[in-house]
Amino acid sequence: MKNLLGKLTLLSMVGASLLMAKPNITILATGGTIAGAGDSSVNSSYSAGAVTVDKLLAAVPDINNMAEIKGEQISNIGSQEMTNEVWLKLAKRVNELLKKDNVDGVVITHGTDTMEATAYFLNLTVKSKKPIVLVGSMRSGSSMSPDGPLNLYNAVSVATSEKSLNKGVVVVMNDEIHSAREVTKTNTSAVNAFASVNTGKIGTVYYGNVNYYMTPLRKNTIDTEFDIEKIDKLPRVDIVYGHANDTAAFVEASVKAEAQGIVHAGMGNGNLFPKTQEALAIASSNGVVVARSSRVGTGRTNLHGEVDDEKLGFIATDNLNPQKARVLLMLGLTKTHNKAQLQEMFFKY
Repeated sequence: MKNLLGKLTLLSMVGASLLMAKPNITILATGGTIAGAGDSSVNSSYSAGAVTVDKLLAAVPDINNMAEIKGEQISNIGSQEMTNEVWLKLAKRVNELLKKDNVDGVVITHGTDTMEATAYFLNLTVKSKKPIVLVGSMRSGSSMSPDGPLNLYNAVSVATSEKSLNKGVVVVMNDEIHSAREVTKTNTSAVNAFASVNTGKIGTVYYGNVNYYMTPLRKNTIDTEFDIEKIDKLPRVDIVYGHANDTAAFVEASVKAEAQGIVHAGMGNGNLFPKTQEALAIASSNGVVVARSSRVGTGRTNLHGEVDDEKLGFIATDNLNPQKARVLLMLGLTKTHNKAQLQEMFFKY
């Protein structure tokens, strides 16, 4: 009887320990305003990527109540300095971490200028159902009213929530949860700068209280065909911005620079100035993949509107903005140069 009671007590203690065990979250720091510092609390002048991951985490001690936290420094740059090489390094590290049984989720601190593009890149290349959360801030830590600490607290809350499983990569900013595919930066300085302009946010997080209202339907993470584990360089894809009285100069410069793809940020529904359209058609006939997007910011770029895509050899980018269309086209070109197959990717992802 004593042995039985002893075993039951031990099992009870083990069970209680498991219930009390906190999830393990790794925070990967890349720099940005959230790691920025300035000389004054009352102006917008600061240096991005001035604070290391250890100091960043020390500024938000309450995250340790939610999870066992580990921090790693991937880079420490302003996100306007983001490169394909850092993207590949980051994606490979996230994949490596999330394969481990003792890692329950990853939070990535990032500058806001290119956060949407990084998030979408990871959404297409990370192979895990576990939570992957990007977070940044619009004000540096030395600001009078910084938004970074609460954003980071909320990001860790999202990463520890079972509700975040199988949601793809998400961005947490200003109490909102956004799908990586849909979110974009819509303001240069406001704290509510991020929005999913075509579809809306998928959830909210209020002082750690996580709620989802939608699930992304476009294929992501484990359901994509992209494998970057053996890739150390991505194809060159340029973005050419369309405007009134445009010329062929920037298209010709991209072709000369040996771009494999060109995303055209067109007027309206991806429309083009005649000289630019002619130059892009020539580029397409010579093997450059031309993808029509729009500079407008919301709405779809439709096939065969005012532009005869089939005749000109172009593809359309659905509702992806130019910067995200570039990400998908780069990854698509690692698989194929077939335009029909690439077009299908824009409808699938």
